[in-house]
Amino acid sequence: MQILSAGILALRVLTHNIRYAADPPSTGEAPWPQRLPDLLAQFRYHTEYAPQTFICMQEVLDNQLDDILDGLNQGSDTWASIGLGRDDGARAGEYSPILYQPAIWNLKEFKYYWLSETPDRPSKGWDAGSIRIVTIGVFQDRQISRDIVAINTHLDNAGTIAREEGSKLLVNTVNSYVQGTANSTHGPLQVFLAGDMNSREDQEAYGVLTGSGSPLADVKTIVPPGNIYGYNETFTGFTGSGEGRIDYVFATQGTEDEWVGNGYATLPNIFEDGSGLYFSDHRAVVADFSLPARS
Repeated sequence: MQILSAGILALRVLTHNIRYAADPPSTGEAPWPQRLPDLLAQFRYHTEYAPQTFICMQEVLDNQLDDILDGLNQGSDTWASIGLGRDDGARAGEYSPILYQPAIWNLKEFKYYWLSETPDRPSKGWDAGSIRIVTIGVFQDRQISRDIVAINTHLDNAGTIAREEGSKLLVNTVNSYVQGTANSTHGPLQVFLAGDMNSREDQEAYGVLTGSGSPLADVKTIVPPGNIYGYNETFTGFTGSGEGRIDYVFATQGTEDEWVGNGYATLPNIFEDGSGLYFSDHRAVVADFSLPARS
């Protein structure tokens, strides 16, 4: 996927909670080395002709990130990533990394914070059951020299308050970029936010992220209905019993050069007549959207 026409910036975002490499695996779960090939094939298929894709993942352990980058790069330096382990701000615990192709995107700056009352250091927030981290990158498209902001996170599964308060922090972050107050070196920027929000559309986090005061829209809601493909539910477990749509891509709206939704899909996470293995307990979401040419 390249620039649609002069000055238009088109991109693809693939977000997937890949399930951490559990040892031992849970009931119905295949070990990580057996799940990896289908995950890699999925990533390759959906990015091979879409080099402007960002791959946003959740529940990624350090060894899993290495395996995925090694599998995608196959000895090259096509793909790079930003992300830290949430437990220590280094390599311990789960990452929420953003993968990108440096030949397409120039990484101008990146940062991290934690969804808690002390966001500058690894910490649990409110009633959370786990430490939660946010990964942020400011990227410039090398072809048209246009900057955007990519954000990836994983909201807590246990804490209702943590999801709501964490969502408020995320909205504040997005607003700071849209309004041009996040950094004195650049003006207003358009943003996308991807991740596992552990919130259905009728629950608290989704309501905060798409409610009044937030510039974000669920990309699925701004895509023409005929361009929406696949499943609705994104969490299946390893038994196939769906529990709702909780994985999303959001994009900023409300300005003259807001994102335009082009396509949206929720992908399978098992092929019964293929490997027959669930390669994650979540389905991946793929969203295509674009920014209009500047007037």
